Amino acid sequence: MKNKIFPPKAKKVQKELVAHNDVRIDNYYWLNNREDQEVLDYLNAENNYTKQMMKHTEGFQKELFEEMKARIKEDDQSVPYKLNGYWYITRFEKGKDYPIYARKKDTIEASEELLFDCNVMAKEHSYFNLGSISISPDNKLAAFSTDTVSRRQYIIQIKNLVTGEIYPEEILNTTGSVTWANDNETIFYSRKDELTLRSHKIFKHKLHDKVEKDTEVFHETDETFNTFVYKTKSRKYIVIGSSSTLTSEYRILDANTPNEEFKLFSKRKRGEEYAIAHYSDSFYILTNKEDAYNFKLQKSSETKTESRYWQDLLPHRKDVLLEDIEIFKDYLVVSEREQGLNKLRIMSWDGKEDYYLPFNSETYTAYTGNNPDFNSDSLRYSFNSLTTPSSVIDYNFKTKAHEIKKEQEVLDKNFNKENYASERIWVGARDGVKVPVSLVYRKDLKKDSGNPLLLYAYGSYGSTIDPYFSSVRLSLLDRGFIYAIAHIRGGEYLGRDWYENGKLLSKMNTYFDFIDCSKHLIEKKYTSEKHLYAYGGSAGGLLMGVVINLNPELYHGILAVVPFVDVVTTMLDDTIPLTTGEYDEWGNPNEKEYYDYMKSYSPYDNVSKQNYPNILVTTGLHDSQVQYWEPAKWVAKLREYKTDNNILLLHTDMDSGHGGASGRFESLKEVALEYAFILDLEGITY
Repeated sequence: MKNKIFPPKAKKVQKELVAHNDVRIDNYYWLNNREDQEVLDYLNAENNYTKQMMKHTEGFQKELFEEMKARIKEDDQSVPYKLNGYWYITRFEKGKDYPIYARKKDTIEASEELLFDCNVMAKEHSYFNLGSISISPDNKLAAFSTDTVSRRQYIIQIKNLVTGEIYPEEILNTTGSVTWANDNETIFYSRKDELTLRSHKIFKHKLHDKVEKDTEVFHETDETFNTFVYKTKSRKYIVIGSSSTLTSEYRILDANTPNEEFKLFSKRKRGEEYAIAHYSDSFYILTNKEDAYNFKLQKSSETKTESRYWQDLLPHRKDVLLEDIEIFKDYLVVSEREQGLNKLRIMSWDGKEDYYLPFNSETYTAYTGNNPDFNSDSLRYSFNSLTTPSSVIDYNFKTKAHEIKKEQEVLDKNFNKENYASERIWVGARDGVKVPVSLVYRKDLKKDSGNPLLLYAYGSYGSTIDPYFSSVRLSLLDRGFIYAIAHIRGGEYLGRDWYENGKLLSKMNTYFDFIDCSKHLIEKKYTSEKHLYAYGGSAGGLLMGVVINLNPELYHGILAVVPFVDVVTTMLDDTIPLTTGEYDEWGNPNEKEYYDYMKSYSPYDNVSKQNYPNILVTTGLHDSQVQYWEPAKWVAKLREYKTDNNILLLHTDMDSGHGGASGRFESLKEVALEYAFILDLEGITY
């Protein structure tokens, strides 16, 4: 990679940012304007520099792309599920990037009815995403939403499935989800604030009416909350939800009377979360109220829904996280997590049966799938592990039989899952807490400090990264890499406490956990500083920024994808999408205690004159979650401060946003770039 190409040098325009009598100087604040041609020129210059620096790997990138693509079955389809008399199917055709949605009436052998071909819909767009499809109760209409910019601002339209006509009304700037009332002519949807992109209002639209006449039925005025709308599985209630990081609240309306007023289910109370499911004459409530930090299951009647009427069904347990429930006419299925592992608990309503589905693996992922029918005798769930491709399985409650409906095909004649091994180790963090790490590698790998290892983590929002199978990842494993996931605090891998101890004024635990896991892997000779690589995206990109400020010597290379690195400035700007809803995660820097703490770790504010590892940073110009200027500013400042000759690259996708490219295989080109970057650093070029 040694080359005499010189990187772009961003101009410096001094800007003072003042809060709590503290002055921060931001020389690259000017990059915060995607309409400015000078900004676009700079981003294009960085892209050109990345292209030149990676030019010698272009053939390798293409090889990696083709290799990863070849493992994926192109003419693939989902396992059909039945809803309201129709079997629904999603499929891909060979040579096409986008899904096709279809259905069959009554039986799976019936002739297919095409709903949407996204390959046709995407033709005129460099980015395309079909957000959701919602079928009317009489099966004759489909409300659907599309995003062609990648800002997650969806346009809702309605298609007549009998005639094929798409009605002229277009509802702009929505979250994309649509809920039908039972009259087949009223839909409810959530609209976003134009500036912050916070979903703040629920509207009601009557078929064929002008969109301007849509009725606002709810306005969430608290800027730390988002609002959304859906229909219960029973199809009896339309539900409006409001949620922040710590608090939730719901309103309900009989789906048969869409013009009535919504009724408050139970008033919000700060720090209390709840979620509701309806069946028969009752509501089932998953809640953390009364210090049930790992959640408990309660029940109420339809008429008395305030929290004082809720009765315990499953009490709180301090070692078991209650994650979700699925209700059937004869059974309740409970998704739990204990010691980091998913468990599916089957309980009959008559009290005669209560057991767990057996999973015999040290690290795995299991979760309930699409189960829209109360009357079904089968539970659909998915299972995979670091070494086992994903399976969709139907489990029959009555016969106790498991039927594998589909197993992920890995189209590689050399692939044999028996060639790979996985394990879970426990790392002692600096405060004495044990942090789990899941690892996968080829069985013929010799464990010594010369092995390259890619360590991944996220560690925010209580989002748990389970150990999952990836056919794409085989391109690293088969070239001698170990892949590891650090289940650090900030996620919920070990329960709700694991999350609570990795946010707000305990956020440093997230970063220290990752560093301590890195040191442990080096100490135990899984790898060494010369061969350890780290990878994180979004809030995981923030993680990357912090750890290389604190311990840059531990890593040979870093992949920082859409990284959230300018924490203080972003969290002080309540016009930026997501900011106000994040106060319960990171803290509100308008309060000095949080400002000081945030500033102590914010990657952009703590770049210093020191050596940094080799770094590849990627972002999207239209990203609505992490604005492109954060990584752009960060790279500019790193270029100014770093005292080494290591590689620093910024790649901005000028057509996409937070999720990357929209095509099924286009995103693999981004992965090929990332993999080529670290493989090249290892001297592996084929």
